[in-house]
Amino acid sequence: MTSRVNEILLRSLTPSVLGILVRRGADFAAAEDAVQDALVEAVRVWPDDPPRDPKGWLVTVAWRKWLDATRAAAARRRREDLVDEEPAPGPAPTVDDTLQLYFLCAHPSLTPSSAVALTLRAVGGLTTRQIAQAYLVPEATMAQRISRAKRTVFGVRFDQPGDVATVLRVLYLVFNEGYSGDVDLAVEAIRLTRQLAAAIDHPEVAGLLALMLLHHARRAARTAPDGSLVPLAEQDRGRWDTESIAEGVEILQAALARDRLGEFQAQAAIAALHADAPTAEETDWVQIVEWYDELARLTDSPVVRLNRAVAVGEADGPRAGLAALAALDDALPRHAAVAAYLHERDGDLATAARLYAEAARKAPNLAERDHLTCQAARLNARRRR
Repeated sequence: MTSRVNEILLRSLTPSVLGILVRRGADFAAAEDAVQDALVEAVRVWPDDPPRDPKGWLVTVAWRKWLDATRAAAARRRREDLVDEEPAPGPAPTVDDTLQLYFLCAHPSLTPSSAVALTLRAVGGLTTRQIAQAYLVPEATMAQRISRAKRTVFGVRFDQPGDVATVLRVLYLVFNEGYSGDVDLAVEAIRLTRQLAAAIDHPEVAGLLALMLLHHARRAARTAPDGSLVPLAEQDRGRWDTESIAEGVEILQAALARDRLGEFQAQAAIAALHADAPTAEETDWVQIVEWYDELARLTDSPVVRLNRAVAVGEADGPRAGLAALAALDDALPRHAAVAAYLHERDGDLATAARLYAEAARKAPNLAERDHLTCQAARLNARRRR
């Protein structure tokens, strides 16, 4: 198997293998370490000797790694019992433990941020670097956070599932990481959210599913053939997935009818308004500002207020948008990019070009950096004419 095939296969199998170890009685933190050791072993062995049953191979190796670690710390009687309990090699169970593991990682002993980070690492299969990017913090900071989370749950039996809100945040972060293109987990996040929606009658679960479907519907139009970003206003709307849009809108309408508004429903409503516009010029920006007002009331998030400033700039003019932006901390991620866009619309090309260049230097990924650099170059060329 090629290294790329191995990577995709290992990522897909990790949650199930981890779930099997936990179900057999392994402590979660120790089980996660054992699974990581098994993955390292797989990367070393599989290219020359691919297993017939990859999942069964991982379960067997991870279980033995866990037993080895347990033997080193446990009493002799317990060690002997565990050896007797080792299952015989054979096909691994086909039960999908992934969704249950999301709940287990949202344990009451963890803070929401730690639960999200731990789940993304242990169940989502993201690297510490990718999680740090999702949180917009240094990699070393995220490594410490994950280590603390694992220490917190060491020895804890996961018999008290966490709350739905934490699980939803985990799923949304997984979706966004996949949507960025670095790790394609968007489809998996949608699959898990569908499972959650089928199991739990909750309007925010439906709201998140609708939001994912509406965003994912635009995915094919988000990049050009050369991989460069295509802004929403410039996307070919004929490439949007109309079936996903229709499904997302239907799910959202049913959730909103229950009159229990939450942040994911509000975000989905904004996405639905974008999807409903036949052209960028026909976007109902006034309604979008109203939904951002609701979202800001629900979350008090500076990122929401940053996006609201863009919407205000479209609805009431760029100077109104700049006035809304002035109330926000200019250290906020993507603040410079928003300011650049609004200054360009206001005709101040020099300031806009400078801010686009500044935003490019701070961009979280290569595609965004290239897009912003091109924007700065475009404006500088216009100024020299």
